[in-house]
Amino acid sequence: MSNGADRTMMPDPAAYDAWYRTARGRWIGETEYHLLYRHLALRPDETILDAGCGTGYFSRRLVQDGHAVVGADLDHAAVTYARASRTPPLSAVVADMTVLPFADRSSDCVISVTSLCFVEDEARAMKEIVRVARRRFALGLLNRNSLLYREKGRRAGSYAGARWHSGRSVAALLRDLPVRDVRVATAIFLPGGGVLAQVLECMAPASLPWGGFIAATGSVEQ
Repeated sequence: MSNGADRTMMPDPAAYDAWYRTARGRWIGETEYHLLYRHLALRPDETILDAGCGTGYFSRRLVQDGHAVVGADLDHAAVTYARASRTPPLSAVVADMTVLPFADRSSDCVISVTSLCFVEDEARAMKEIVRVARRRFALGLLNRNSLLYREKGRRAGSYAGARWHSGRSVAALLRDLPVRDVRVATAIFLPGGGVLAQVLECMAPASLPWGGFIAATGSVEQ
């Protein structure tokens, strides 16, 4: 589970990004990435915008898998950290998700992973994601109907101020937008990341609605 990307101010980008190199963070990050990647169904050589990229964890993973990616985030420090990446090099710009500085349909696909959760005008940001996307989009959201919410949803820390979603709220967010073939799946059923959590993750179908991480993907109408 991303621990809070795309806040207006990330306290320490280096410490935040280091979480993904812990045993738990590595497992959670990889699990979320593979769920989004599988459902996004990228084509070779497609361009991708990572809206609310934070320090660039998901952007880097996409680049490692051979895709051309541009990251965008409002946090100057996070963008500076993302740009400093050399393994692999990453392109990132400072930008507000509610007013993305990109032309209509300028990226084949747009992803936004646990960033809408911290944007005040979520509906406007979602409109921008759909405007910029030519073919597909993928959202990573925090699930209110999960053990993670019970453990973290009311506490301070990385999740403070986050908006937690459900399948129903995702449908409401996308209802009036020109999108189709929306698919919702979840992952991270036991957020502790131990052996039991990893075994359960392999056994539980992503169609179950109780994972702490929601992946919502769909196509943009032409």
